[in-house]
Amino acid sequence: MNLHHLFADGRGRTVRYALSGAGGGFARTLLAQSRLMPGLAPAVLCDRDLPRLRAMLLELGHADAELSECQDAPSVADAVAAGRIALVAEASLLTAADWDILVEATGSPAAGLAMAEQALHAGRHVALVSKEVESVAGLHLATLAQEKGLVVTTADGDQPANLIGLVTWAELLGLDVVAVGKSSEYDLVLDPAASRVTQLDTTVDAPGLADLLDLGDDVPATLAARARAVSALPTGATADYCEMAVVATHTGYRPDTELLHYPVARIAELADVYRPADEGGILSRTGVVDVFSALRLPGEASFAGGVFVVVRTGDPVTWELLRDKGHAVSRDGRYAAVYLPYHLMGVEAPVSLLSAVLHGRPSGGTDPRAHAVLAGRARADLPAGTVLDMGGHHHDVTGVQAVLLRAEDAPDDIAPLYLAAHTTLARPVAAGETLRLGDLADPDPDLLRAWTSGRATRPAPEGSVHA
Repeated sequence: MNLHHLFADGRGRTVRYALSGAGGGFARTLLAQSRLMPGLAPAVLCDRDLPRLRAMLLELGHADAELSECQDAPSVADAVAAGRIALVAEASLLTAADWDILVEATGSPAAGLAMAEQALHAGRHVALVSKEVESVAGLHLATLAQEKGLVVTTADGDQPANLIGLVTWAELLGLDVVAVGKSSEYDLVLDPAASRVTQLDTTVDAPGLADLLDLGDDVPATLAARARAVSALPTGATADYCEMAVVATHTGYRPDTELLHYPVARIAELADVYRPADEGGILSRTGVVDVFSALRLPGEASFAGGVFVVVRTGDPVTWELLRDKGHAVSRDGRYAAVYLPYHLMGVEAPVSLLSAVLHGRPSGGTDPRAHAVLAGRARADLPAGTVLDMGGHHHDVTGVQAVLLRAEDAPDDIAPLYLAAHTTLARPVAAGETLRLGDLADPDPDLLRAWTSGRATRPAPEGSVHA
């Protein structure tokens, strides 16, 4: 697809966006890329720390005269009308000027919902970078946007949109998709001589792992041995579960197990790993979404949080030809993995913004439904009065293990993880129990409204979308 052709009908129009959470990492990458694109420009940027935001924009090459710190609606409108970028600390000022689409990137469930609703009620499209918002309120926002003739979309450059794109590409081609997913954020890099593994800035001993680089005939046994070898490293980031919840909503692929499998696997092995258990793989069913931990040697290319689909191959001659070209085909030739080993954050996001504004088309699914629920299980006994704080790089919730439940396995009163975040427990929750709505003394009323209305208006269809 030649994207110049795709957006040629823009006829020189500049798409203008507002951006919340404008001081964050995703925001910076989008702002940097916008500097290189004549058809895309920021109009209003919202962040609590305006001096830091201004400093970042100057570092990116904006002139000081282009930037206006605004304290009220008239000054926001005047700044944007004059061609300047309005910098605001109050979210209520976002819609005071004209622009086309909100990029919501705060990571805050309640604040993100409020800003997205405000934008939709003002007749603006929304790109949800905050997967935390999407996991609770995505269905509600999709319905609201549909009623208003607007678009709510995931954003290219983050794994959910990238994986939705890869999945739908495979489906359009008629490929028989068995499993879809992504790698965890950071690879496991093995130094075989030292028998040590590095994950980001942590290095641990990994006894015996160098002898397990060959997957072997018993795939589950090899994977179990690898998992034991790297057990000193954390497995399963909350962000992974949240991203796969978004993918499930938009594609109908659902978890095989609530904790996801997280096999320690090399890229070339994915087609042997993600196949039914009765054929030597790890899956108890097909049509699943999952996450793996990418194992590689120093100097080998990284998977870099990329995305994959595993498909049944069909015609063996075709896929043997592709194997000869270096594609990841299973040892018996019956399965293949197709993958994109990267996600470029806001560098790619402009494609979603242009598609939403110029064509009214989202990067997400055509009919999002409640196929899975991002929920939480208590890691230990939690007494009444416990505050479920949310924080850290992966937005973990204190004392709670994130789990991804298939819709039919989730109780009707299940509490989504990011509705529970920042609440206080009204009653004790025993270790291993899932959080329920009745456990929360003070859930945010708007998040609760969005959660219940979204599930009511967009339930999963009867039966499984995928086998």
